[in-house]
Amino acid sequence: MDTTLKLLADASLEVTAAEEALEEGAFHNARDRLDAAGTALTELRAAWRRMDAGERGVVGPAGRAVRDRLDRAAARIPRLTALSEGAPVDDPEHEEAPA
Repeated sequence: MDTTLKLLADASLEVTAAEEALEEGAFHNARDRLDAAGTALTELRAAWRRMDAGERGVVGPAGRAVRDRLDRAAARIPRLTALSEGAPVDDPEHEEAPA
């Protein structure tokens, strides 16, 4: 049970770090933290079959709460967009010789 509780705690701490990063506007850092939390939750899902009923009774609801927090935080991260087309812009300074 120690391993599963540690994974659950790690996931929760990563989501907390992501929530704090979002408050600071550090969206890339938040995404990294949410990815780490998702990895920990994936490991918990993989361990589910090895858990006894008592472990499942603790990890299941707590894991669901962490997942809900993760999903809410992920929804707050703005979508990154890139320009697919653009016209070149002349920069007069680019044509000058360095001073």
